[in-house]
Amino acid sequence: MTNTEQDRWSRVKGRLRTSVGEDVYTSWFARMDLESVHDESVHLSVPTRFLKSWIQAHYADRVLSCWQAEMPEVHKIDLTVRSAIRAMAPVKEAAAPVEVRRVERHDGRPAPELRSFATAPVSAGHDALGGSPLDPRLTFASFVVGRSNTLAHAAARQVAEGRRGDPVMFNPLYIHAGVGLGKTHLLQAVTWAGNSGAERKVLYLTAEKFMYGFVAALKTQTALAFKEALRGIDVLVIDDLQFLQGKSTQAEFCHTLNALIDAGRQVVIAADRPPSDLESLDDRVRSRLAGGLVVEMGSLGEELRLGILKSRVAAARAHHATFDVPEEVLDYLARTITHNGRDLEGAINRLLAHSKLNNQPVTLEMAEREVRDLIRPQEPKRIKIEDIQRVVARQYNVSRSDLLSSRRTANVVRPRQVAMYLAKTLTLRSLPEIGRRFGGRDHTTVLHAVRKIEALVAKDTTLSEEVESLKRQLQE
Repeated sequence: MTNTEQDRWSRVKGRLRTSVGEDVYTSWFARMDLESVHDESVHLSVPTRFLKSWIQAHYADRVLSCWQAEMPEVHKIDLTVRSAIRAMAPVKEAAAPVEVRRVERHDGRPAPELRSFATAPVSAGHDALGGSPLDPRLTFASFVVGRSNTLAHAAARQVAEGRRGDPVMFNPLYIHAGVGLGKTHLLQAVTWAGNSGAERKVLYLTAEKFMYGFVAALKTQTALAFKEALRGIDVLVIDDLQFLQGKSTQAEFCHTLNALIDAGRQVVIAADRPPSDLESLDDRVRSRLAGGLVVEMGSLGEELRLGILKSRVAAARAHHATFDVPEEVLDYLARTITHNGRDLEGAINRLLAHSKLNNQPVTLEMAEREVRDLIRPQEPKRIKIEDIQRVVARQYNVSRSDLLSSRRTANVVRPRQVAMYLAKTLTLRSLPEIGRRFGGRDHTTVLHAVRKIEALVAKDTTLSEEVESLKRQLQE
């Protein structure tokens, strides 16, 4: 992909993010990649069939229009499912050489051979239900621990080291984080560790795989076998729960969740948001998920990013012994690539390819040139309704439960209206969802509060300053 195409793709993603909103973009488009642009067609890829079918059914025209805003000549979007694992170099025992090829250097002379590796997907299977593919690199040994993921890592290790018959400490274990912050790594590490012995049955499934398995079982009239197979699992690991769709599928998931928890079996779940924010899920499912240990993995601090980079360089050096990245380059990457761990790995991939294909050492100048498109502007902080309620309650000296209550005294009504106003202006939540999060109120109540505060802010200087102060506190 040329730099021009990459720049254009970045602009298209920006348009798409603005068009659909942050939550929708994160859920459906964050893992969509540009493969190529040819004549009037754009070739995009996503990691799963479910993402492909959902985007084609609901957002095809939106994606096309965003491309046409950049390239009017584009008339077709081709969306495909890419390989499950696009890796730099897995751990040594899992590597299988795919090809050895010679390429031309910039000066026309042949470059040294560059060996690439592919990782064969491995299923954590079971007689009646095959698991989703596992990446052999994603183990506890390769997970870099930092301040933002210490609790999630410790909880995952606790689950992985449990034995059949041991009391379950927290159930379910629910881990949530943005894209590329390590959720899938931890879930697959739990699965690898749990399946290292024959004592427990540990099954890793994406939400997509769960859905397809259930639908297929219904079609083939083997739903009972499907349910029995699931409920015979000792540790059920579900990834990307935000993609779980369909009333019947959600009902079956809820039944399975209840059956496993009630039987003392462990359930581990990951999603891109906390249970309370999974608006598409039934209230009963959200309540059961929130009843376990809910852990957020925060953004990667600079120290953690540096640790991840060093880990990836060490993994690459296992297969390319002469590959070296100077400390100043690692510091530069850790300081400037702040979005997620996948961008950090992508940066090391690029430096490795450039260094080997052109037989050149890695320098700071090279790094600045090769990774410039990975240096993204800092995204605004994602504000949660719970944060708004907490900050407003503190500002007006009331409790959060007061804001959610039915009390109509003046000292509670105004803060509640301000909090609803901020929820509407600072988050992407709908009016009905905001009402639900404020004690189950109707959306018309929220709308009245928003309009009331909008009118007051326009003429009440003191209130306007208070609202701006609250916004600053929430955005810091």
